[in-house]
Amino acid sequence: MARDRSNPANVAALWRYDSPEVQGMTSAAIDPRQRTVAALIGDGVLTFDFACACEVFGYDRSDIVTPWYRFLVASQDPPPIRTSTGFLMAADLGLEALDEADTIVVPGWADDLRPPRPETIDALRAAYARGARLMSICIGSFVLAATGLLDGRRATTHWRFAERLQRAFPAVEVDPSVLYIDDGQILTSAGTAAGIDLGLHVVRLDYGAEVANEVARRIVMPPHRDGGQAQYIAAPMPVLAADDPIRDTLAWIVEHLDEEMAVDGLAARAAMSPRSFLRHFKATTGTTPLDWILGQRVRLAQRLLETTDLPLELVAERAGFGAAVTMRHHFAQRVRTSPQAYRRTFRDRAPQPA
Repeated sequence: MARDRSNPANVAALWRYDSPEVQGMTSAAIDPRQRTVAALIGDGVLTFDFACACEVFGYDRSDIVTPWYRFLVASQDPPPIRTSTGFLMAADLGLEALDEADTIVVPGWADDLRPPRPETIDALRAAYARGARLMSICIGSFVLAATGLLDGRRATTHWRFAERLQRAFPAVEVDPSVLYIDDGQILTSAGTAAGIDLGLHVVRLDYGAEVANEVARRIVMPPHRDGGQAQYIAAPMPVLAADDPIRDTLAWIVEHLDEEMAVDGLAARAAMSPRSFLRHFKATTGTTPLDWILGQRVRLAQRLLETTDLPLELVAERAGFGAAVTMRHHFAQRVRTSPQAYRRTFRDRAPQPA
């Protein structure tokens, strides 16, 4: 579905694709390490969902790492596209742009959940068949489900639409209780800000934890929220009052991950009984002290593996695991790879910081 590029009114959304650095290059001149992300929209696109994709992938972050993503905006409908909040937007690229994408982001479309066009379904199936990664934000999961690619998979969506997704697509295993689900080649997220969480997760997969954390800082988001975290709970590093005892305790934990920790000692540091501490900790972070600490230790180990040449035993010691065998166990559970493979991936394949 090619677009008429002669009308200047139709190029508002092409600031990345039509830039001299991208559009003027031959395919041979584009850095082969550069990953292409395409946001697929249609009439009624949810404004914030689409903005999540633009915020994470569309801004030029080459001062953090280079090459950054090449970002395209493609539409199944001819321009102008009317957004969910009423304004019009030009998306000059059609479904043919999906052929170039390594990752396709599908933000939510209109609340009436109209099905995608048959040619859109075909384009998404073809992209999946050639190995592209498909990612939905909020009710964009309905578009992916219409392709049949979610059949037999776990998937999530905004909690208000989860029951409707399950009724419409009974072959999909809908889990409304999580922020996002990474099922390998297909990823789905819950509503609104969970789309940014999933986007940062993808950045972490592609470029490593250090780069993802820096992007999170740029957009003033928590560095990491686990996909399994409930949709309704606070972020793992919430903004708390200066005199909140949990705030100081969380900060202390992060600074002392290499030390042994027990609930009794952490409760005493927070001037609480162990029972009150556990209740307050769960309400604040959405998980238990043990699970939260393990997550922090894994992320510290990731940073050390990415940025240092320390032996694995020393990485394990500094991250608080004590021994490399323990670190390998928790890496397998949370990162789904080994520390050695993780280090090789981000030393051998990831672009170098600018």
